[in-house]
Amino acid sequence: MKTQNALEDIQVSLKLKLAILWASFMFLYIYVDYFHLFMPGALKDLLASKVFVFEITQGFLLAALASVTIPALMIFLSVALPAKANRFINIIVATVYIPFTLFNLVGEAWMHMVFGAVVEVVLLFLIIQYAWKWPRIEV
Repeated sequence: MKTQNALEDIQVSLKLKLAILWASFMFLYIYVDYFHLFMPGALKDLLASKVFVFEITQGFLLAALASVTIPALMIFLSVALPAKANRFINIIVATVYIPFTLFNLVGEAWMHMVFGAVVEVVLLFLIIQYAWKWPRIEV
């Protein structure tokens, strides 16, 4: 008798899937900005206290940190929040970050930025899709 070596398909909770999608989004989000530093003129602009058309101020840096903090917190919130709030917040935050992600392509967008934005938007759509189809129970 022949035995098959089938692999067990371990089921992962929806909350964990959402947290992993947010973590993946965060890695790309940070690395696209990091790789931007290697573009010609980027360091010169930073030394001149300029990012794109924005002057680097305390307010700018606070806004930049807030824009990274929200999806970073979503990693935890996707696991910690109860289902109803979790579904709602994941859909809203991911929806807001799609145009925000695409805005980063305004100006000179290199291929790494376009690639990163496309993958980020796909991850955000997956977050929306998973949250939208949250399993229901009859009460």
